[in-house]
Amino acid sequence: MDLGISGRKAIVCGSSRGLGRAIAGSLARAGCVVVLNGIDADRLKAEAGALHKETGADVIPVAADVTTREGQDALFAPCAAPDILITNAGGPPFKDFRQIDREAMLKGVTANMITPIELIQRAVDGMVERRFGRIVNITSVSVKMPVFGLDLSSGARAGLTAFLAGVSRSVAHANVTINNILPGYFDTDRYRAGIDATAKAQGKSHDAMHDERVATVPAKRAGNPAEFGDAAAFLCSSQAGYITGQNLLLDGGLFQSAF
Repeated sequence: MDLGISGRKAIVCGSSRGLGRAIAGSLARAGCVVVLNGIDADRLKAEAGALHKETGADVIPVAADVTTREGQDALFAPCAAPDILITNAGGPPFKDFRQIDREAMLKGVTANMITPIELIQRAVDGMVERRFGRIVNITSVSVKMPVFGLDLSSGARAGLTAFLAGVSRSVAHANVTINNILPGYFDTDRYRAGIDATAKAQGKSHDAMHDERVATVPAKRAGNPAEFGDAAAFLCSSQAGYITGQNLLLDGGLFQSAF
């Protein structure tokens, strides 16, 4: 399907690896100019080169910590007027809530709630003026269901979801959409690190813990990041202009609900 976004400019946060990298790949294949972002400059440069070689798209690497004002300035410097904004940040480490101190709580809320809001504040008015904008926030299935050890991540992302529920309706008249994707278990570095941490705590092997985890998923597997990237790219398409304020679960059926 032609997504109708060839030539559009996209900022994809946290895109040097994992789900962010998958989204960047899908948008590049759709013809977008992509700002690739991460904090590891060497890895980012390598991924930008690989993505350009793979797709032929213009790829602009920006090494920056977007949870800071300076990082946000750097992110928007080469792309002051993005048509597409993907907010994405790794969540806090798996930890019992009793072990989370005040500093860690503030850091988690800053990364997973405040930072996406600040990025949207920078981008949204220009999108409204140009009568096109697609904003997608990567949150988590844990917004809808408890996942042990992800309490801080869940709370911050749920706060972001509630904050943007009204905002998304306020800009829909200008063909600007704001949606959230809630991933379940996808085969990424973060997923594997979580498996390792849980396996160690329970005295199990990585493979045994992985098998136990995916057994809870009706699809009986972890997701492929490429699937996630293509779903995100569709939400950024011209065809998706009537979808806004929604929470799309990509979890293989893990969250069980009729509605």
